[in-house]
Amino acid sequence: MRVTIKDIAAVCGVSAGTVDRALNNRSGISEKTRNKVLQAAEEMNYQPDFTARSLVMGRTMTLGIVLFDLYNRSFAQLMNAIEQKARELGYFVYITLTDKNPENERTCIEYLINRKVDGIILFTVNQGKEFDAYLSRFHTPIVTIFNYVSINWEYVGIHERQAMKEAVDYIASKKYKQFIYVSPPLAYAGKSNIYTQEERFIGFMEGIELNNAPKPLVLKDADYLEKLQDYSFNPAEKTAIVCSTDLYALEVMNLLKERNVPIPKQAGIIGFDDIDMLKYISPRLTTVKYPIVEIGEKAVESIVNKIERGTYISVPLLGHEIIKGESI
Repeated sequence: MRVTIKDIAAVCGVSAGTVDRALNNRSGISEKTRNKVLQAAEEMNYQPDFTARSLVMGRTMTLGIVLFDLYNRSFAQLMNAIEQKARELGYFVYITLTDKNPENERTCIEYLINRKVDGIILFTVNQGKEFDAYLSRFHTPIVTIFNYVSINWEYVGIHERQAMKEAVDYIASKKYKQFIYVSPPLAYAGKSNIYTQEERFIGFMEGIELNNAPKPLVLKDADYLEKLQDYSFNPAEKTAIVCSTDLYALEVMNLLKERNVPIPKQAGIIGFDDIDMLKYISPRLTTVKYPIVEIGEKAVESIVNKIERGTYISVPLLGHEIIKGESI
């Protein structure tokens, strides 16, 4: 049988109100009485009734998280950072995964709303005015990460476009003459929210133009490895393969190794994310690093501030860094 505040009060010979003050560290009781109540609660294995507590507080002390999946190591790192910061601030998290399906995402959002989460951190694949209005009807604090929705929602991310432009500048400084861009998500342009991937591609093209590089080969489909299998690498003109995530870059690296294409002398590779498993890869992948842990922490801090104090903490776009590995 569940131990209640009344049970503790009966054992300690005090009122239920006194027990409540002790358990919630409120004033109005002596230190001796507080210690007596806390000791009794521990001995009786008292567990708070969070349902009743949420009715009193008007909060469930939970946050909902909506992500694509956890296959990408950067998503796993992000989720870990969100959970740790939430726990530090007294919140638990519900995680839902959409598999990049817009309808699944709406189902996940409604699942979280129905469980009365206090706020939602959203990495969305939906977009447009209709979706914006859909989110607004729930009257629930929402922070968006990576994929932008509108000015109506707090956003945490980085200068994606500038980061990729700087990556191209770095590659051009290493005398690469030909460029290939790999980003299968671009096939969903206009069909799904791929804001992050579109910003990276725009930055890539701006970098190509500013460096007077020839027209690049852009691979937007899932069969990018098959197309690279047939690509003729010219030893006289080094080719740089720019990938919009590290996962694509690692797949490309494996292919080049199978074809015995020298990395980086004949073909260079750069990724984007700086996932933690790169320390096990040889040659060390050159990549663009963004502060994935800080993004998760800032998103939690912003939404908790909105829940508890009524305003988001506005987060400026965060920084990035080119990790100069051995693959360029």
